[in-house]
Amino acid sequence: MPALFALFALFALFALFALFALFALFALFYMICLDNTIISDEIKSTFFCCDLEKCKGACCVEGDAGAPLGEEEISLLEDYIDEIKPYMVPGGIEEVELLGVFDYDADGKFVTPLVHGKECVYVYFDDGIARCAIEKAFQEKKIPFAKPISCHLYPIRIKETQVNDLLNYHKWPICQKALLKGHKEKIPLYQFLEGALIRKYGRSWYNRLVKLLR
Repeated sequence: MPALFALFALFALFALFALFALFALFALFYMICLDNTIISDEIKSTFFCCDLEKCKGACCVEGDAGAPLGEEEISLLEDYIDEIKPYMVPGGIEEVELLGVFDYDADGKFVTPLVHGKECVYVYFDDGIARCAIEKAFQEKKIPFAKPISCHLYPIRIKETQVNDLLNYHKWPICQKALLKGHKEKIPLYQFLEGALIRKYGRSWYNRLVKLLR
């Protein structure tokens, strides 16, 4: 009986190893590795182009949490919030004065606060389209930084590990119009987000990414 149990344990261990190896091969087949980044194949295969006239900036309004923020971004927001406030709506200003420039999501990670659980506090509306007060202040040369990188990169989401950045395409039904426009105009996601990806990883990294994807 002990020998039978040992044989069963050995078989289970082998099956687990085989499953892990299969998963690793599957991941490699559907991922692109570049420096310390691992990029989902969907970033190559998905066509995407924001259509603000159709979606009205819904990604800044919908959802149960704000946009992810880095510690450096929080520091910049704290330093320049007075320069951003003139472009914010009253409700957003009230929330920032009550909560501060950031909040926490359900996982305890830093995010932008929301106005009554709805739009981001940094949203203002222009002809019914949700736009970013941070970006507006940057465009008006009132602050030295653009909107949060997580917003700039959307719909790519980055999961940071101790070794790599994992770049994945985040599917959200409210972006259906962007998929239709991107497919119609033949704009791959990585091309649509060229500026954001260069801002995050640099021109050299992006140029090498393009060569890998084409």
